Amino acid sequence: MPQTILTLQTRGQGLYEFTGDAEKFVHAAGPETGLLTVFVRHTSCSLLIQENADPDVRRDLDQFFRRLVPPSDDPSMRWVIHTLEGPDDMPAHIKAALTQVSIGIPVTDGRLALGTWQGLYLFEHRDRPHRREIVLHLSS
Repeated sequence: MPQTILTLQTRGQGLYEFTGDAEKFVHAAGPETGLLTVFVRHTSCSLLIQENADPDVRRDLDQFFRRLVPPSDDPSMRWVIHTLEGPDDMPAHIKAALTQVSIGIPVTDGRLALGTWQGLYLFEHRDRPHRREIVLHLSS
């Protein structure tokens, strides 16, 4: 069963699309049908399938999560204990817990069975740039 690890370099909080990389992996493996499992190997970022046509969707999602879980130095987050790695760290773990670290996508007719406007995203929850690893595993 084919498997690979994608490495994405982030520039800080936000959504980073990697649909094209996943499609290339599936195409090179050549199955007609199967299941692509996507797994991110970190606890302060997550994965999303989201609209990839209008960049305002990504900006709005990013702003929503920033408001939902502000930095730990925000007065509303005084209860946070884990602060050694900076005010964005524990909020990043909370955001990752609210989203997902693994996604399964069917492969149909040799292609990802994503909808017309759907794309695969790494959702970076930390402020600093990070090197993130995403495991792609194809089962047939």
